[in-house]
Amino acid sequence: MQLKRMPKKKRLPAGRVALILFLCQMISALEVPLDPKLLEDLVQPPTITQQSPKDYIIDPRENIVIQCEAKGKPPPSFSWTRNGTHFDIDKDPLVTMKPGSGTLTINIMSEGKAETYEGVYQCTARNERGAAISNNIVVRPSRSPLWTKEKLEPITLRNGQSLVLPCRPPLGLPPPIIFWMDNSFQRLPQSERVSQGLNGDLYFSNVLPEDTREDYICYARFNHTQTIQQKQPISVKVISVDELNDTIAANLSDTEFYSAKPNRERPPTFLTPEGNTSNKEELRGNVLSLECIAEGLPTPVIYWIKEDGTLPTNRTFYRNFKKTLQIIQVSEADSGNYQCIAKNALGAIHHTISVTVKAAPYWILAPQNLVLSPGEDGTLICRANGNPKPRISWLSNGVPIEIAPDDPSRKIDGDTIIFSNVQERSSAVYQCNASNEYGYLLANAFVNVLAEPPRILTSANTLYQVIANRPALLDCAFFGSPLPTVEWFKGAKGSALRDDIYVLHENGTLEIPVAQKDSTGTYTCVARNKLGMAKNEVHLEIKDPTRIIKQPEYAVVQRGSTVSFECKVKHDHTLTLTITWLKDNGELPSDGRFTVDKDHLEVADVRDSDGGAYTCVANTTLDMVSASAVLSVVAPTPTPAPIYDVPNPPFDLELTDQLDKSVQLSWTPGDDNNSPITEFIIEYEDAMHEAGLWHHQTEVSGMQTTAQLKLSPYVNYSFRVMAVNSLGRSLPSEPSEQYLTKAAEPDTNPTAVEGLGSEPDNLVITWKPLNGFESNGPGLQYKVSWRQKDGDDEWASVVVANVSKYIVSGTPTFVPYLIKVQALNDVGFAPEPAVVMGHSGEDLPMVAPGNVRVNVVNSTLAEVHWDPVPLKSIRGHLQGYRIYYWKAQEGSLKRNRRHIEKKILTFQDSKTHGMLPGLEPFSHYALNVRVVNGKGEGPASPDRVFNTPEGVPSAPSSLKIVNPTLDSLTLEWDPPSRPNGILTEYTLKYQPINSTHELGPLVDLKIPANKTRWTLKNLNFSTRYKFYFYAQTAAGSGSQITEEAVTTVDEGKLAMASRQVDIATQGWFIGLMCAVALLILILLIVCFIRRNKGGKYPVKEKEDAHADPEIQPMKEDDGTFGEYSDAEDHKPLKKGSRTPSDRTVKKEDSDDSLVDYGEGVNGQFNEDGSFIGQYSGKKEKEPAEGNESSEAPSPVNAMNSFV
Repeated sequence: MQLKRMPKKKRLPAGRVALILFLCQMISALEVPLDPKLLEDLVQPPTITQQSPKDYIIDPRENIVIQCEAKGKPPPSFSWTRNGTHFDIDKDPLVTMKPGSGTLTINIMSEGKAETYEGVYQCTARNERGAAISNNIVVRPSRSPLWTKEKLEPITLRNGQSLVLPCRPPLGLPPPIIFWMDNSFQRLPQSERVSQGLNGDLYFSNVLPEDTREDYICYARFNHTQTIQQKQPISVKVISVDELNDTIAANLSDTEFYSAKPNRERPPTFLTPEGNTSNKEELRGNVLSLECIAEGLPTPVIYWIKEDGTLPTNRTFYRNFKKTLQIIQVSEADSGNYQCIAKNALGAIHHTISVTVKAAPYWILAPQNLVLSPGEDGTLICRANGNPKPRISWLSNGVPIEIAPDDPSRKIDGDTIIFSNVQERSSAVYQCNASNEYGYLLANAFVNVLAEPPRILTSANTLYQVIANRPALLDCAFFGSPLPTVEWFKGAKGSALRDDIYVLHENGTLEIPVAQKDSTGTYTCVARNKLGMAKNEVHLEIKDPTRIIKQPEYAVVQRGSTVSFECKVKHDHTLTLTITWLKDNGELPSDGRFTVDKDHLEVADVRDSDGGAYTCVANTTLDMVSASAVLSVVAPTPTPAPIYDVPNPPFDLELTDQLDKSVQLSWTPGDDNNSPITEFIIEYEDAMHEAGLWHHQTEVSGMQTTAQLKLSPYVNYSFRVMAVNSLGRSLPSEPSEQYLTKAAEPDTNPTAVEGLGSEPDNLVITWKPLNGFESNGPGLQYKVSWRQKDGDDEWASVVVANVSKYIVSGTPTFVPYLIKVQALNDVGFAPEPAVVMGHSGEDLPMVAPGNVRVNVVNSTLAEVHWDPVPLKSIRGHLQGYRIYYWKAQEGSLKRNRRHIEKKILTFQDSKTHGMLPGLEPFSHYALNVRVVNGKGEGPASPDRVFNTPEGVPSAPSSLKIVNPTLDSLTLEWDPPSRPNGILTEYTLKYQPINSTHELGPLVDLKIPANKTRWTLKNLNFSTRYKFYFYAQTAAGSGSQITEEAVTTVDEGKLAMASRQVDIATQGWFIGLMCAVALLILILLIVCFIRRNKGGKYPVKEKEDAHADPEIQPMKEDDGTFGEYSDAEDHKPLKKGSRTPSDRTVKKEDSDDSLVDYGEGVNGQFNEDGSFIGQYSGKKEKEPAEGNESSEAPSPVNAMNSFV
């Protein structure tokens, strides 16, 4: 592929110029570089390099310097013309020329006047190869004339009228800048009502009384001479309506009547420009300024539109309160009619300005220098445009080409000079002049005919260092005539660089648009023409970009605390890194509180003035990056508790040291959120085989930020990292870049290789295939090999696709085979696989086990023995022996076999005996034995029969007690469901149960086996009995069944007994009795405490103190309590204290005693804890049932009443 070139710099062979003239525009001439070594022996026509401007306004107070500099070989000589004639500088002592230059200095500081040297100057630089000329330089001294003397009358006008204050500054060179000020040199305020026009006049749309002043002064500033001229002050007085009426009244008689009316509002009219239309002409590239100023009351507002078009958006500006419309960089497209509209509340008026844009000449294609070798062709093209169209004229060495010496190799065709078969004498400097009424353009272009072999001007072995992923430009400055062609090579033996990733510029520069690490190396530039060849080597190094991997973070800190900003930078280790900290884009304060340590900035004792933006700037010799953070200083607040969380995910994953089977992964940890990171977990994704599925790769310590990872071939890896701390695992990082490893032969072979036949005559070889990750490359297949183990056959093999099974047909039945399965891909084979033994297909066994013997162990267990079957007759893998056994009736073994339920027991491997458990006693059994392999069962052995002995019976099926009487009970039962033999008798045992569930003596009774009913007589009435009943065989007693029953009694007594038993056994009754007993015990304890306190207890006084009618004391004859004393504690209570004979406690008695003991309606605890609980004596007691007594119940009597 041809090396790509920049689109705008393509080159065509010079020999095709004469044939395709329009393509000549694309030919760029060779510029002769100003290389000192090259200029030592290379001739070149003159070239003007510096000159004074065409319109050169000078300061008359300084010396005049007219510049003219040129280059060439040999160095050119200089001469000047003035006003079209030779200017002999040697004859004027005030004029000197700078040595080695054409620059003139005219010394007017010592003597002479600037006006003397006004004129049009032109410089000519000449050597043996031609002459170059400068522009016509018009030299004029600047002028700042004074204002003409004039008498300015004061201006008096009425409030609301319009006013124009003229400025009319003196004409200067260049024109002055106008502004209005007062006597204090303060600019006068301007607004929509008052503004300065482009001509310098001051316009009032309407005047107000505050406009009255005597110092309206117009100033003209002449920048070239640094002078300011001042106009005479103008006095303005604005009279209000009231003042005007007073003046009129003073001058009129009493009989006359006159009153000035307030100035009326009026619609707008234009102060400038005049009329409805005007014209404006401007030159292309200048600033178009259009102005409209209107008067009116209220003050008008100005709007602008362009008829049949829109105003250019990015080039339109409004000045002077929208009274001036400016369009910059004006072009012919801006010609047209522009309309300004003045509008107020009373109406609107408009003015149309017709704009015409003219153009001084401007270049479309300026002529370029040509360096040609003898016999070559070339062209000079001079194309310009303007309005009106400019005229093109040519000069040769400063002389009009019409009168210049004739050159046979030259032909003029309008704006083009065509050269063919040039010779060394064709060298010259040509001037192209494009002019119209608005100006001219002059350009020099030489034709230099040289015969030079290529030269490379770039220094040898130049080292270029470029940041990765940025453009790399390798210079190869060259020169030669004819113009050399340039090629680039990489490395010592590389071919010419022709890949799309390179761009070759016409100046020889090689551009690598996006330089990568693999762009590093040595590049050779080779320049060739027909006269020779030159080459040069340069070196390119690609450096890692500088990156800020942890930026300083926004911080809000309390006044007086310490804040730290961190700026972690990653850079190329071969470059020197400099980290600079700035505050608000300036240097850090020179304060000891600011400490910079590597990548940290710490500010101690933070003050309010420390708030602002802090910027970390990381510089190397090749690049620079920066990051900023804002510090906000606040008043101290309570320190919040730190937030603990799982870490933030790592970031900035990078792969380096990329090898075939390993790579180094590096990352930057995220914030640990106040819990140190203990480890990093690395996972990988195989985008080629299992996209979206992440697998565990490895773990590394939390102190590491790099890991060397082992890789498998032919895997498109992406990695991600998770951080772990004591609170858990972070979210995964963003995936790293993908890295595709090279393909290789498989490392491993399939696993789980097996050889089993599905039919008697085949061998099915199966294996677990390799996954895509294990394939190590494209084209995964398997080589399957097999041979008989005990034969001398060679290995048979076949290569199959990526499957998991292969079937070998036509094999002998159940023959051992050696098998191996080897993986391979497009790169090669896996290592030699392991050999696995398998077998061809099995068939059913041919022989039944012989000599079957049965040994009955007991009534439920039998032992079976048999002789093993020969291995060859098994025809498969021996899985064991299977015993079929069933229960059958004697004499009907063969007749009812179809309907018999058979049981199966399998004995693994080669066992030749086994136990049959769970047999039924006293039964007739039959069995046979079969051998089992992987295919199925072999034939059955002849049936063997055996009998089990008797066993103990099961429990009777049921037991019921019927027809109870006063002294007898009748039992009915069903025989055992499983007698397990011949029943010999039943055993019945029973015993009585009293009311406390105690058992009486046990009675044992034998009942014949043929009975199912039995009556027990002579039993106690109203007595509960428990019965135990079981059957017996010759083998022993079976399981028993139990039951209970009660004999009957008289109904009255039975009901009473049932009631007593039922109440006494109820939980609520027991609880109630316990509560009564507890209350009695508490009362006894309280009485004991009162007695121990000693002295008399005046009950009456206590009751009087309470003053409660319900607890008033009663007389002894009323049955009330008397007074207590220690001596009377053991005496019987008085009559009044005893419970009445009707077992009823009166309300008054109860209340009295409880209040006295409890010292209130509700009893309280004493400090010693002796009085427990709360009493209320207001509820009357129910009459007690049962045994009555005139005595108060004691605790013993109360407890006896429970029984």
